[in-house]
This record gives sequence, structure tokens and C-alpha cells, in this order.
Amino acid sequence: MVYYLIICRSLTYAQRTEAALARAGITAHIRRSPKTIDSEGCSHSVKVSERNLAPALVVLARAGLSPKRVFIVAGDGSYKEVLL
Repeated sequence: MVYYLIICRSLTYAQRTEAALARAGITAHIRRSPKTIDSEGCSHSVKVSERNLAPALVVLARAGLSPKRVFIVAGDGSYKEVLL
């Protein structure tokens, strides 16, 4: 299954991101960012499905919660950064 990781700069920021998406009816889950894509070690990300990325980015822009980076996670587990 293909999904996206919205990288956030802190746990609090990830919680705000998840809450904003939930208010908009978009399912999202907080998780630790894999070290292979974020070497800072303390960042968190919000996982959204492939079909929800575009609406999620609109919701976050309106809420003033711009993502640090966004990655697509392919079915084989590989990560590729999405340029916004």
C-alpha cells in the first residue's frame, strides 16, 4: 500500500497536524520519522493515505501548518521525497 509521510519538526507540531486533519475528516496517524529520511532523530511524522495527500495539504495550508518535508512510501518500503 502506498502512503505519504508528512514530516513535522516536533511531536507537538505532529499532534496539531493530526488534529487539523481529523477536524477535516482526514484519517492520519502520528509516528516517529524513520532515521533514513530524517537524521535529526527526534522528528515525528503524520501518515496519510495516497488519496488524502492533496486535501491534507490544503487543510494544513489553511491552518498555517506547513510540512517540513513530504515523502511517499512505496509498497516495497522505499522512501522518495515529494517536492511541493
